[in-house]
Amino acid sequence: MKSLLGAVLFMSSAAFAATSVHEFTMDALNGTPTPLANFKGKVMLVVNVASQCGYTYQYEGLQALYVKYKDQGLVVAGFPANNFGGQEPGSNAEIGAFCKSKFGVTFPMFSKISVAGKDKAPLYQFLTDKTANPKTGGEIPWNFTKYLVDRDGKVLARFDAPIEPMSKELTAALEAALKNK
Repeated sequence: MKSLLGAVLFMSSAAFAATSVHEFTMDALNGTPTPLANFKGKVMLVVNVASQCGYTYQYEGLQALYVKYKDQGLVVAGFPANNFGGQEPGSNAEIGAFCKSKFGVTFPMFSKISVAGKDKAPLYQFLTDKTANPKTGGEIPWNFTKYLVDRDGKVLARFDAPIEPMSKELTAALEAALKNK
């Protein structure tokens, strides 16, 4: 009986597995719950960020992307995480102050989460799930991994840390996504 109940629970949880980024609600940097469904109809670039990383300078490129394409429907969403090398030790308030003062960040920033390991946030469980996202799934190797998400919340592409936000590879994929309305 227990195994039957376990099988039913497993199958029902699988039936309700996320199929879109829009199914998640994440806390904004100030703690306000923010449904990612608020971004339906927009193209998203979801990025795990860190303030003390060798790639922290990419905030500048992320902000430039946001400014250049926001009127066409782009939202950059920054998710601070301290999973790699302890490179995001600050509080949400410290992270927000750093991003604004050092890089003039105006795109949405969210509360610090885990993007790897046993305490991985549900959004990142979905993003890294190879079943849900066979082309882009897999564990994140480092900070500043970027996921391009279409207007319906489906993951289109993944760009690991070395790929610059303003690179031809990323901007070409972004522009193609923005053209699809």
